Amino acid sequence: EITGVVIEIDRWIMRESCKQLKIWQERFQRPELVVSFNLSGKQFRHADLPEVIGRAVKDAGLSKGSLAVEITESVLIDSAEEATRLLSEIRELGVRTYLDDFGTGYSSLSYLQRFPIDCVKIDRSFVSRLGGRKEGREIVRAIIALAQSLGLLTVAEGVERNSHLELLRTLKCTYAQGGLFAMPLPAAEAEALLAGEPRW
Repeated sequence: EITGVVIEIDRWIMRESCKQLKIWQERFQRPELVVSFNLSGKQFRHADLPEVIGRAVKDAGLSKGSLAVEITESVLIDSAEEATRLLSEIRELGVRTYLDDFGTGYSSLSYLQRFPIDCVKIDRSFVSRLGGRKEGREIVRAIIALAQSLGLLTVAEGVERNSHLELLRTLKCTYAQGGLFAMPLPAAEAEALLAGEPRW
């Protein structure tokens, strides 16, 4: 990261991910498939980030909404004004913006109003408590309700149990991710999973 090599690696991963997504969208006739990409603080501080993202999307032939970028609260804290500008430019490209690990920082609520965000990712530390005390469930319910009132999507992270998934459905969480569905997979295994048209 000190030498800057990680930036080039990250950009290569983004380009290849976009190309692979386009292949799957066409092969399985699933234009709604989306790939999300985590942005590090170092990446996010590069002024040419919107240009890099736009080029990756265009070269892959992706339609608007097919790519999402995820950023954490800590990245936003470093430079709020610059973050607002970059996120706005990224959204203008038709790329979704996700706030990752929501609820683990100090100013989460203000971020939802201040920054151009499309989706809130509910941290796994909250999701894991869904089956326990009532307070854990109510926190997740409150986050989802707040996001909905602001017109934002929600993603529950770290879903490992069917009981948690059913509760999230009841709470009208938009999406869920975690080991219940699949662990991180190589492209070939991910393709086999898509070919099987899994349902949960």
